[in-house]
Amino acid sequence: MFIHSFMNFVKEHGRQKIMSCEGKEQEMSERHLLEPAYLGDSAVALPAVQARLSQHWKEFVCGGGSAFCNILISYPMNKLIFRQMMHGVETTFALHQLQKEGLGFLYRGMLPPLMQRSLSMSLMFGVYDECLQPMLERQVNPLIAKTCAGMVAGAFEATLMPFERIQTLLIHPKFHNKFKNTADAASHIAKHYGIKEFYRGLIPIMFRNGPSNAMFFIIRDAVRDRMPVQEKALYQGLQNFLAGASIGALLSTLFYPLNVIKIAMQCELGGPHRTIIYEFKYILRKRGSKFTNFYHGALLNISRAFLSWGIINASYEVLRKFFYT
Repeated sequence: MFIHSFMNFVKEHGRQKIMSCEGKEQEMSERHLLEPAYLGDSAVALPAVQARLSQHWKEFVCGGGSAFCNILISYPMNKLIFRQMMHGVETTFALHQLQKEGLGFLYRGMLPPLMQRSLSMSLMFGVYDECLQPMLERQVNPLIAKTCAGMVAGAFEATLMPFERIQTLLIHPKFHNKFKNTADAASHIAKHYGIKEFYRGLIPIMFRNGPSNAMFFIIRDAVRDRMPVQEKALYQGLQNFLAGASIGALLSTLFYPLNVIKIAMQCELGGPHRTIIYEFKYILRKRGSKFTNFYHGALLNISRAFLSWGIINASYEVLRKFFYT
Protein backbone atom coordinates (compact mmCIF):
# COMPACT_ATOMS: atom_id res chain seq x y z
CA MET A 1 0.00 0.00 0.00
CA PHE A 2 2.80 2.36 0.99
CA ILE A 3 4.85 1.42 -2.09
CA HIS A 4 1.84 1.97 -4.36
CA SER A 5 1.20 5.42 -2.87
CA PHE A 6 4.89 6.32 -3.20
CA MET A 7 4.94 5.31 -6.90
CA ASN A 8 1.86 7.47 -7.61
CA PHE A 9 3.55 10.44 -5.90
CA VAL A 10 6.69 10.00 -8.01
CA LYS A 11 4.67 9.80 -11.24
CA GLU A 12 2.62 12.91 -10.41
CA HIS A 13 5.70 14.87 -9.37
CA GLY A 14 7.48 13.88 -12.58
CA ARG A 15 4.48 14.90 -14.71
CA GLN A 16 4.37 18.37 -13.05
CA LYS A 17 8.11 18.81 -13.56
CA ILE A 18 7.83 17.90 -17.24
CA MET A 19 4.91 20.34 -17.71
CA SER A 20 6.91 23.06 -15.93
CA CYS A 21 9.89 22.48 -18.21
CA GLU A 22 7.67 22.56 -21.30
CA GLY A 23 6.14 25.85 -20.13
CA LYS A 24 9.56 27.38 -19.63
CA GLU A 25 10.70 26.17 -23.04
CA GLN A 26 7.60 27.66 -24.66
CA GLU A 27 8.17 30.97 -22.83
CA MET A 28 11.81 31.02 -23.91
CA SER A 29 10.77 30.20 -27.45
CA GLU A 30 8.25 33.08 -27.53
CA ARG A 31 10.83 35.48 -26.14
CA HIS A 32 13.33 34.23 -28.67
CA LEU A 33 10.91 35.04 -31.48
CA LEU A 34 10.71 38.65 -30.28
CA GLU A 35 14.43 39.18 -30.65
CA PRO A 36 15.45 41.59 -33.50
CA ALA A 37 16.92 38.77 -35.56
CA TYR A 38 13.49 37.11 -35.78
CA LEU A 39 11.44 40.27 -36.40
CA GLY A 40 9.98 40.97 -39.83
CA ASP A 41 10.46 44.18 -41.85
CA SER A 42 7.21 45.69 -40.56
CA ALA A 43 8.27 45.28 -36.93
CA VAL A 44 11.72 46.72 -37.62
CA ALA A 45 10.09 49.71 -39.37
CA LEU A 46 7.72 50.36 -36.46
CA PRO A 47 10.13 52.53 -34.42
CA ALA A 48 10.82 54.65 -37.51
CA VAL A 49 7.10 55.16 -38.09
CA GLN A 50 6.54 56.04 -34.44
CA ALA A 51 9.47 58.46 -34.55
CA ARG A 52 8.03 60.18 -37.63
CA LEU A 53 4.60 60.48 -36.01
CA SER A 54 6.13 61.99 -32.89
CA GLN A 55 7.81 64.69 -35.02
CA HIS A 56 4.64 65.97 -36.70
CA TRP A 57 3.63 68.36 -33.91
CA LYS A 58 6.93 70.16 -34.36
CA GLU A 59 5.95 71.27 -37.88
CA PHE A 60 2.77 72.85 -36.50
CA VAL A 61 4.73 74.71 -33.80
CA CYS A 62 7.43 75.91 -36.22
CA GLY A 63 4.85 77.24 -38.67
CA GLY A 64 2.80 79.01 -36.00
CA GLY A 65 5.85 80.52 -34.31
CA SER A 66 7.19 81.93 -37.58
CA ALA A 67 3.87 83.66 -38.30
CA PHE A 68 3.73 85.12 -34.78
CA CYS A 69 7.13 86.79 -35.31
CA ASN A 70 6.05 88.08 -38.70
CA ILE A 71 2.80 89.77 -37.62
CA LEU A 72 4.40 91.68 -34.77
CA ILE A 73 6.83 93.28 -37.21
CA SER A 74 4.83 93.76 -40.42
CA TYR A 75 1.30 94.70 -39.26
CA PRO A 76 1.53 98.50 -39.87
CA MET A 77 2.66 97.93 -43.46
CA ASN A 78 -0.20 95.44 -43.98
CA LYS A 79 -2.66 98.06 -42.84
CA LEU A 80 -1.26 100.61 -45.28
CA ILE A 81 -1.58 98.15 -48.17
CA PHE A 82 -5.15 97.32 -47.13
CA ARG A 83 -6.13 100.99 -47.50
CA GLN A 84 -4.73 101.06 -51.02
CA MET A 85 -6.57 97.88 -51.96
CA MET A 86 -9.81 99.15 -50.50
CA HIS A 87 -9.84 102.66 -51.97
CA GLY A 88 -7.50 102.30 -54.95
CA VAL A 89 -5.38 105.25 -53.76
CA GLU A 90 -1.68 106.03 -53.85
CA THR A 91 0.72 105.21 -51.01
CA THR A 92 1.11 108.83 -49.84
CA PHE A 93 -2.67 109.31 -49.55
CA ALA A 94 -3.12 106.07 -47.57
CA LEU A 95 -0.20 107.01 -45.32
CA HIS A 96 -1.76 110.43 -44.69
CA GLN A 97 -5.02 108.70 -43.66
CA LEU A 98 -3.21 106.55 -41.08
CA GLN A 99 -1.29 109.54 -39.72
CA LYS A 100 -4.52 111.49 -39.37
CA GLU A 101 -6.19 108.65 -37.43
CA GLY A 102 -3.27 108.49 -34.99
CA LEU A 103 -1.18 105.84 -33.27
CA GLY A 104 -4.16 104.58 -31.26
CA PHE A 105 -5.73 103.11 -34.41
CA LEU A 106 -2.48 101.89 -35.99
CA TYR A 107 -2.51 98.50 -34.25
CA ARG A 108 -6.29 98.29 -34.06
CA GLY A 109 -7.44 94.96 -35.45
CA MET A 110 -4.09 93.20 -34.91
CA LEU A 111 -5.45 90.40 -32.70
CA PRO A 112 -7.45 88.62 -35.46
CA PRO A 113 -4.53 88.46 -37.92
CA LEU A 114 -2.14 87.52 -35.11
CA MET A 115 -4.35 84.57 -34.19
CA GLN A 116 -5.36 83.79 -37.75
CA ARG A 117 -1.86 83.90 -39.26
CA SER A 118 -0.33 81.92 -36.40
CA LEU A 119 -2.96 79.21 -36.72
CA SER A 120 -2.91 79.45 -40.52
CA MET A 121 0.86 78.99 -40.81
CA SER A 122 0.68 76.22 -38.24
CA LEU A 123 -1.84 74.41 -40.45
CA MET A 124 0.04 75.26 -43.63
CA PHE A 125 3.30 73.65 -42.51
CA GLY A 126 1.80 70.97 -40.26
CA VAL A 127 -0.97 69.67 -42.53
CA TYR A 128 1.36 69.86 -45.54
CA ASP A 129 3.86 67.59 -43.78
CA GLU A 130 1.09 65.24 -42.57
CA CYS A 131 -0.16 64.82 -46.15
CA LEU A 132 3.19 64.79 -47.91
CA GLN A 133 5.06 62.09 -45.97
CA PRO A 134 2.53 59.23 -46.48
CA MET A 135 2.43 59.95 -50.22
CA LEU A 136 6.21 59.96 -50.50
CA GLU A 137 6.35 56.66 -48.59
CA ARG A 138 4.01 55.20 -51.21
CA GLN A 139 6.40 56.47 -53.89
CA VAL A 140 3.97 59.01 -55.35
CA ASN A 141 5.66 61.43 -57.77
CA PRO A 142 7.16 64.19 -55.55
CA LEU A 143 5.73 67.01 -57.67
CA ILE A 144 2.22 65.52 -57.53
CA ALA A 145 2.58 64.78 -53.81
CA LYS A 146 3.65 68.36 -53.02
CA THR A 147 0.84 69.80 -55.13
CA CYS A 148 -1.82 67.67 -53.43
CA ALA A 149 -0.42 68.32 -49.95
CA GLY A 150 -0.31 72.07 -50.62
CA MET A 151 -3.91 72.12 -51.85
CA VAL A 152 -5.14 70.20 -48.80
CA ALA A 153 -3.23 72.51 -46.46
CA GLY A 154 -4.79 75.51 -48.22
CA ALA A 155 -8.28 74.10 -47.72
CA PHE A 156 -7.61 73.62 -44.00
CA GLU A 157 -6.35 77.20 -43.76
CA ALA A 158 -9.62 78.49 -45.22
CA THR A 159 -11.49 77.29 -42.13
CA LEU A 160 -9.83 80.17 -40.25
CA MET A 161 -11.18 82.89 -42.51
CA PRO A 162 -13.57 84.35 -39.85
CA PHE A 163 -10.46 85.95 -38.33
CA GLU A 164 -9.65 87.51 -41.71
CA ARG A 165 -13.28 88.62 -42.05
CA ILE A 166 -13.32 90.39 -38.68
CA GLN A 167 -9.95 92.02 -39.36
CA THR A 168 -11.31 93.54 -42.57
CA LEU A 169 -14.24 95.09 -40.72
CA LEU A 170 -12.06 96.45 -37.91
CA ILE A 171 -9.62 98.08 -40.33
CA HIS A 172 -12.34 99.68 -42.49
CA PRO A 173 -12.85 103.35 -41.42
CA LYS A 174 -16.66 103.18 -41.64
CA PHE A 175 -16.72 100.55 -38.88
CA HIS A 176 -14.38 102.38 -36.47
CA ASN A 177 -17.27 103.62 -34.34
CA LYS A 178 -19.42 100.52 -34.81
CA PHE A 179 -17.16 97.87 -33.29
CA LYS A 180 -15.01 98.26 -30.19
CA ASN A 181 -12.82 95.21 -30.68
CA THR A 182 -12.62 91.68 -32.09
CA ALA A 183 -15.07 90.16 -29.60
CA ASP A 184 -17.61 92.92 -30.21
CA ALA A 185 -17.46 92.47 -33.99
CA ALA A 186 -17.72 88.67 -33.72
CA SER A 187 -20.72 88.76 -31.38
CA HIS A 188 -22.49 91.35 -33.56
CA ILE A 189 -22.06 89.25 -36.71
CA ALA A 190 -23.15 86.05 -34.95
CA LYS A 191 -26.22 87.71 -33.45
CA HIS A 192 -27.51 89.65 -36.47
CA TYR A 193 -26.21 87.79 -39.54
CA GLY A 194 -25.35 84.20 -38.63
CA ILE A 195 -22.43 81.92 -39.37
CA LYS A 196 -22.63 82.45 -43.14
CA GLU A 197 -21.53 86.08 -42.78
CA PHE A 198 -18.22 84.97 -41.26
CA TYR A 199 -17.43 83.18 -44.53
CA ARG A 200 -18.18 86.01 -46.94
CA GLY A 201 -15.39 85.94 -49.54
CA LEU A 202 -14.59 82.24 -49.14
CA ILE A 203 -14.22 81.46 -52.86
CA PRO A 204 -11.33 83.86 -53.64
CA ILE A 205 -9.59 82.65 -50.48
CA MET A 206 -9.87 79.02 -51.66
CA PHE A 207 -8.54 79.97 -55.10
CA ARG A 208 -5.65 81.78 -53.43
CA ASN A 209 -4.64 79.42 -50.61
CA GLY A 210 -4.35 76.04 -52.34
CA PRO A 211 -2.36 76.96 -55.46
CA SER A 212 -0.13 79.47 -53.62
CA ASN A 213 0.73 76.90 -50.92
CA ALA A 214 1.59 74.24 -53.48
CA MET A 215 3.75 76.65 -55.48
CA PHE A 216 5.51 77.91 -52.35
CA PHE A 217 6.63 74.47 -51.20
CA ILE A 218 7.62 73.31 -54.68
CA ILE A 219 9.71 76.42 -55.38
CA ARG A 220 11.14 76.53 -51.84
CA ASP A 221 12.38 72.94 -52.02
CA ALA A 222 13.89 73.52 -55.46
CA VAL A 223 15.69 76.66 -54.25
CA ARG A 224 16.86 74.94 -51.05
CA ASP A 225 18.40 72.07 -53.03
CA ARG A 226 20.40 74.54 -55.11
CA MET A 227 21.56 76.85 -52.33
CA PRO A 228 25.14 76.47 -51.09
CA VAL A 229 25.64 75.07 -47.59
CA GLN A 230 26.51 77.84 -45.13
CA GLU A 231 28.51 77.04 -42.00
CA LYS A 232 27.78 80.29 -40.13
CA ALA A 233 24.33 80.76 -38.58
CA LEU A 234 24.16 84.40 -39.73
CA TYR A 235 24.70 83.46 -43.37
CA GLN A 236 22.21 80.60 -43.07
CA GLY A 237 19.58 82.98 -41.68
CA LEU A 238 20.23 85.56 -44.40
CA GLN A 239 20.05 82.89 -47.10
CA ASN A 240 16.75 81.53 -45.74
CA PHE A 241 15.37 85.07 -45.44
CA LEU A 242 16.19 85.93 -49.06
CA ALA A 243 14.80 82.61 -50.36
CA GLY A 244 11.49 82.98 -48.51
CA ALA A 245 11.27 86.69 -49.31
CA SER A 246 11.75 86.19 -53.05
CA ILE A 247 9.21 83.36 -53.29
CA GLY A 248 6.68 85.22 -51.14
CA ALA A 249 6.98 88.42 -53.17
CA LEU A 250 6.48 86.50 -56.42
CA LEU A 251 3.41 84.57 -55.27
CA SER A 252 1.87 87.54 -53.48
CA THR A 253 2.06 89.58 -56.68
CA LEU A 254 0.67 86.73 -58.77
CA PHE A 255 -2.39 86.30 -56.52
CA TYR A 256 -2.83 90.00 -55.68
CA PRO A 257 -6.06 90.49 -57.72
CA LEU A 258 -7.74 87.70 -55.71
CA ASN A 259 -6.93 89.57 -52.52
CA VAL A 260 -8.47 92.74 -53.97
CA ILE A 261 -11.67 90.84 -54.78
CA LYS A 262 -11.70 89.20 -51.34
CA ILE A 263 -11.37 92.54 -49.55
CA ALA A 264 -14.09 94.11 -51.69
CA MET A 265 -16.43 91.27 -50.71
CA GLN A 266 -15.57 91.41 -47.02
CA CYS A 267 -15.99 95.18 -46.71
CA GLU A 268 -19.74 94.59 -46.91
CA LEU A 269 -21.75 93.65 -43.84
CA GLY A 270 -25.03 91.95 -44.66
CA GLY A 271 -26.75 91.96 -48.03
CA PRO A 272 -26.38 89.48 -50.89
CA HIS A 273 -23.30 87.29 -51.26
CA ARG A 274 -22.08 88.16 -54.74
CA THR A 275 -20.08 85.81 -56.93
CA ILE A 276 -16.39 86.25 -57.63
CA ILE A 277 -17.15 87.01 -61.31
CA TYR A 278 -19.65 89.72 -60.37
CA GLU A 279 -17.18 91.32 -57.95
CA PHE A 280 -14.37 91.17 -60.51
CA LYS A 281 -16.47 92.95 -63.14
CA TYR A 282 -17.71 95.52 -60.63
CA ILE A 283 -14.18 96.43 -59.48
CA LEU A 284 -12.90 96.48 -63.05
CA ARG A 285 -15.67 98.87 -64.11
CA LYS A 286 -15.18 101.02 -61.00
CA ARG A 287 -11.46 101.38 -61.75
CA GLY A 288 -11.75 102.48 -65.34
CA SER A 289 -11.97 99.05 -67.00
CA LYS A 290 -8.20 98.59 -66.74
CA PHE A 291 -6.90 95.37 -65.25
CA THR A 292 -3.67 97.11 -64.25
CA ASN A 293 -5.73 99.17 -61.79
CA PHE A 294 -6.22 95.97 -59.79
CA TYR A 295 -2.58 96.40 -58.83
CA HIS A 296 -2.98 99.63 -56.85
CA GLY A 297 -0.76 99.05 -53.84
CA ALA A 298 1.03 96.13 -55.48
CA LEU A 299 4.45 97.76 -55.17
CA LEU A 300 4.05 98.19 -51.43
CA ASN A 301 2.54 94.70 -51.29
CA ILE A 302 5.72 93.30 -52.85
CA SER A 303 7.73 95.03 -50.13
CA ARG A 304 5.38 93.71 -47.45
CA ALA A 305 5.44 90.16 -48.85
CA PHE A 306 9.22 90.30 -49.22
CA LEU A 307 9.59 91.24 -45.55
CA SER A 308 6.84 88.92 -44.25
CA TRP A 309 7.84 85.76 -46.07
CA GLY A 310 11.49 86.44 -45.40
CA ILE A 311 10.75 86.58 -41.68
CA ILE A 312 8.47 83.53 -41.88
CA ASN A 313 10.98 81.36 -43.72
CA ALA A 314 13.98 82.44 -41.64
CA SER A 315 12.04 82.05 -38.36
CA TYR A 316 10.71 78.66 -39.47
CA GLU A 317 14.20 77.35 -40.18
CA VAL A 318 15.51 78.64 -36.82
CA LEU A 319 12.63 77.01 -34.93
CA ARG A 320 12.99 73.82 -36.94
CA LYS A 321 16.68 73.63 -36.10
CA PHE A 322 15.86 74.19 -32.43
CA PHE A 323 13.22 71.43 -32.27
CA TYR A 324 14.91 68.84 -34.46
CA THR A 325 18.45 69.01 -33.03
